[in-house]
Amino acid sequence: MTARIFKPAKNAMQSGVAKTREWQLDYEPEQPRAIEPLMGWTSSGDMKQQLTLRFDTKEDAVAYCEREGIPYQVLEPKAPARRQAAYADNFAFRRGEPWTH
Repeated sequence: MTARIFKPAKNAMQSGVAKTREWQLDYEPEQPRAIEPLMGWTSSGDMKQQLTLRFDTKEDAVAYCEREGIPYQVLEPKAPARRQAAYADNFAFRRGEPWTH
């Protein structure tokens, strides 16, 4: 069973960056999910799939995996692409169509 250590992505529905500063440890699924024939729900017998651990630093998460003998892989976060936008760009002459409400 392999563990993934990563920083979770920012929630697309919010502008804030809450819960993205900590490192998260998730386990890779050991067995695929199956659809129950009676109710049609998706289920799994893998209990480690429900486990999520959070750490303040990447080093803490790596130390935990090494102490417990868990194989792991670290996924480094990508820096978000920041686009500079000025309010004056709304009224620029190079704008393709006029700005209106």
